[in-house]
This record gives sequence, structure tokens and C-alpha cells, in this order.
Amino acid sequence: MKIGFIGLGNVGGKLAGSLIRNGHDVTVRDLDAALVAEYVSRGAASAASPKELGEAVDLIITCLPSPAASAAVAEGADGFLQIMRPGQVWLEMSTTDYSEVIRLGALVEARGAMFMECPVSGGCHRADTGNIAIFAGGPRAAFEFVLPVLTTMGRRILHTGDLGTASQLKVMTNYLCTVHLVALAEALTTCKAIGLDMNTTYEAIRISSGNSFVHETESQVILNGSRDINFTMDLVSKDVGLFDKIAQAAHVPVELSPLIVKIFKEGEEAYGPREFSPNIIRRYEEPLGIKVLGTGFPADMVDDEPEEPGYEVVPKR
Repeated sequence: MKIGFIGLGNVGGKLAGSLIRNGHDVTVRDLDAALVAEYVSRGAASAASPKELGEAVDLIITCLPSPAASAAVAEGADGFLQIMRPGQVWLEMSTTDYSEVIRLGALVEARGAMFMECPVSGGCHRADTGNIAIFAGGPRAAFEFVLPVLTTMGRRILHTGDLGTASQLKVMTNYLCTVHLVALAEALTTCKAIGLDMNTTYEAIRISSGNSFVHETESQVILNGSRDINFTMDLVSKDVGLFDKIAQAAHVPVELSPLIVKIFKEGEEAYGPREFSPNIIRRYEEPLGIKVLGTGFPADMVDDEPEEPGYEVVPKR
């Protein structure tokens, strides 16, 4: 199978790297020529446009920062949608809006091709080793066609159902992640303010009912001081905003969701949209004139799980 990959950023580049590392035939496309050159040096081919890429491959994968970016590479003057053909699949791995997934899926199906939405979850460090989780929404036939590719890029693969379901579940998990990030920022700052040792505080949370994936990853880069989790405040705002939109449309009387949206919008205004998301802790540090730091924590996260073939996760019924 010939694979085209558009979007070589923080997540997309790592997913494309897993495909190349495992011997897949990959053609890449990105606006950053230096990134394209890097992946060509690893063994990929390159394409001059999304259209040229689409003409050369069986499976088109996009991993881009916004719904608008995905629409542009598909529907633009040199987009690939115009040349999609029966039997071809577009696998959208961006975190995008439910309504946009439905709209684009209909356009792909009108050309006789197949569309799958496959957002990822688990952090850039796991994307780098092929151990990230992948949610896959779309027809079962398309899922089975792309499953060998998905199990190369990810460890745990969940077929979520019809188109749109994966996007809805992905923004829900990002919302939960963000709620705990804010809670951890408050908790760590409070412990620092009352004079507790931060390394001991980290371990107290880690071995207790307060623990979470977010604590074991993002708290470490907070306590290091790098705050580098390869994810920025504008992307958090986008994701929690998408969740809040879903909840409001369903008339759920949410209380935390609007508050989290507000906190990160204010974070963007105060620290800049491209500030690392764990630096939301500055909201609590700066009024007290303190810095929440420990010792011996890593500047960035590295996945210590060995790379292994992925598998489908089947929900209990």
C-alpha cells in the first residue's frame, strides 16, 4: 500500500516517522521544506502539492493543526479531493470538529472513496514510538483496510463507530486531560506556597487516588521548569472549545467546561497562544511570586515502553 502523509508537525511527523521506520512506502507533504527534506532523508518520497500526493498513493493521511488547514489541503486549488478515486481512503488524524468530519466524509464518499477520522491520544512522546492510542470512526470496511497502518502508528486502536464518533470522543478526552492539568496547577502551587517539598508532593500524588496520566507526564515537565509537552495553549483552547460546543448543543448543564475554556482563553491572552500548555500554572505562580519546581525531573517526556505491534481494542458488551 502506498501512503501519503500531509502534516509533519509535532504529532504528524512522529506518526509519519513510525510508518517510515517500519518499512512502509510513504510520500510526505508539508509547507516547511526543511521538514520535508528531513523525512526524505529517512526514506520517504515527497510531493509538490496535495493533489500530486493524492494521485500517487492509495491512502492519504492528514494530521494538521485546524479544521481549516485540513479543508484547505483537500478542497484547495491544488487539493487532493478533486482526484480521489474509488478504493482510495482519506484518513484524517487531526483533532477536528464533528460537523466538519460529516461534511468532508460526504464529499469523499461522493467520489466513491472512503473517509476515516482517526485522532490520536496519549502524548507526543508515545506518538514517537508507535505506542499512542488511536480512535477510528467510519465504516467498518474502511477501518479494516487501514488497520495494518493504524497498528504501525499506534498501540491501542479503538473503532468508535460511525463518522464523527472519534472526534467527539477525542475532544472529550482532551477536555478531561485539561481539567486535570488545571487542577494539578492549583494543587502544586498550593503545596509550594505552604512550604511542602515538591519532589515529595509529586510522589504523594503519584502513589495515591489523585494520580493520573496527566500527573505522570505534565507534572514532571512543570517541576523541571521546561513546561515542554509539545502542546500549546491555542491548541488546548481549540479542543476544550470543541467539547464545550458539543455539551452546549446537547443542553448539558455543564459548569466546569465553560470555566476551563475561560481559563485557557485568558492564558492565551496573558502568555501568548503558542505558550506551552502546562504554563497555565503561571496563572497561580505569578500572583504569589513563586516558581513551582522540583529536582531531577525531565525536560521532556520520553516513552519508555518498547515499540510493539498495535492491536484493536474491543469494548465490552
